[in-house]
Amino acid sequence: MTKSQKYLEALKSFDDWTVVSEWAIKVGEIYPDLLETANRQASNQANATTGLRELAARISSNLSSGGFLDVEVDDSERPRKVRYISVIDKQARIEDELEADIEPLTRAERIRSDFENLTEVERYRIEEIETISRQLNKFFSVDFEVDHATALLNPTESGKHHPKNLQLLIKAHNGKKNKKNWKRFTIDEQIEYINHVLALQTLIASRLGVSLVNDVLESLLERLGKVY
Repeated sequence: MTKSQKYLEALKSFDDWTVVSEWAIKVGEIYPDLLETANRQASNQANATTGLRELAARISSNLSSGGFLDVEVDDSERPRKVRYISVIDKQARIEDELEADIEPLTRAERIRSDFENLTEVERYRIEEIETISRQLNKFFSVDFEVDHATALLNPTESGKHHPKNLQLLIKAHNGKKNKKNWKRFTIDEQIEYINHVLALQTLIASRLGVSLVNDVLESLLERLGKVY
């Protein structure tokens, strides 16, 4: 078994993401011969170092040069995180990422196709709901999005781009929902949801420099009730 293969075997022992320093420690625990060799080499260095530091440096260098093909790297923070990924998992990841990259196009095509079959009144209702969402965000510094209660891309029961399938969710909730199907809010539930979201905003409104205007909210909710 080569050194690189031993490094990978050590990484496989982690159930989740780890960092290079922990990976190096695990290599030394599982393969003490590698650590012993690294310690001898470290003792001959002009600068003060240790065998563990030498192992970590080699792992880091190989990562940066692409020497580990079966290692996934998360560079979003420091120290960077790594984990072993098999060929099968890697292929599945590629397919998932491809599907995710294409999804916005598929979704846009579904919306365009459904929109063409709507009446003028139904189109107006959709445009008004979208406008109300934007104005809530503008006036109250929130992050509402227009959600399809029955998701357009749900794999078992896909919904339509239709005003009766639309509701407002904040971005965090909409992201959690993703392609799941939820029972659509009634108009009373939708208004209660919006009021709860804005109630939280009142706690930090002054810090955000936001002036919560009740008249604006009442007007927007009244408009929403007419087209919902």
